[in-house]
Amino acid sequence: MIESLVTIFYALAVVSYAVAALSLFAYFLWRVPWQVMLGVPFAIVGLALQAAALISEALSTGWSPTSNLYDSLSLFVAFSVLLYLIFARQYRIWYLGGFVLLVADFFLVYAGTWNEGYRPLVPALQSYWLAIHVPTVVASYAAFLLAFCSSVLYLMKYYLERRHIGGRAQLRSVGLQPATAGADVGSMAMARLLADRTGSAVQDETPGLALAAAQGDSIARWLIGMPALAKLDVITYRIIAVGLPLLSLGIIMGAMWAKEAWGAYWQWDPKETSALVSWIVYLSYMHLHTRGQWRGLRTSWISVLGFATIMFCYLGVNIWISGLHSYKV
Repeated sequence: MIESLVTIFYALAVVSYAVAALSLFAYFLWRVPWQVMLGVPFAIVGLALQAAALISEALSTGWSPTSNLYDSLSLFVAFSVLLYLIFARQYRIWYLGGFVLLVADFFLVYAGTWNEGYRPLVPALQSYWLAIHVPTVVASYAAFLLAFCSSVLYLMKYYLERRHIGGRAQLRSVGLQPATAGADVGSMAMARLLADRTGSAVQDETPGLALAAAQGDSIARWLIGMPALAKLDVITYRIIAVGLPLLSLGIIMGAMWAKEAWGAYWQWDPKETSALVSWIVYLSYMHLHTRGQWRGLRTSWISVLGFATIMFCYLGVNIWISGLHSYKV
């Protein structure tokens, strides 16, 4: 009975997240406010359904729903959506929802392929650490997913702007023709007064792009409607500033659990080693972000690299590499 109820909850959550992802991705493309008003409630409904499923599992089995890859991925999705809703409300980054919800929905569907029903826990997992170590680490993974999406958006805008400016707008802003200079300067002034449909003022970080937008270039107008590169960089930094302490705490908890279970804090297990690599990458990000010449483009690429190491640590090690963490029950 409980298993059937959990399956229904998850199926409805998949549908809710799909609607939310489509609505918020549409907002990313067209920036119509009602798309956020539709997408966010569906994301909240999906999260509530997931919470109901996780609680039902815990009550049925007597253990926290973190004992296998199916449970872990489900928790990862729930944390990803929860953190997105928190950061989106705080920093008005609703446009990230399409990316985050799309990835989250994919992982929720993928988690279903690992559902092997309820089985007794292996002895190593029968510990109170299970209920605190796994959620802490998974929450850090969720934060890094948000940072990854923000970094991808930064890189996309950066390269689109450079290509667009290099091909058209920058030529007009720095090489004005005498016959049209007055009109172009007037367009520039008007461009700085433009506002997108959300009511936020246009950033004057790329004058050539603003000029092209004022002259009716639809691609330039779309790029200007996106957040400034500096804002995206700050958002990524603040998200990683949440994820890195969680990962650090999770690694410390894991070491303490390993001491109790296997008699040693650290055994260079593939999971431990890959987690350490991920931690070093994100620690490097935090350090290099303090250096002006690294901040922005380079640190965005480091964020992307960091998430790749996280996915290898999370899924690659568990699925393909044998070790102390390769549990499939």
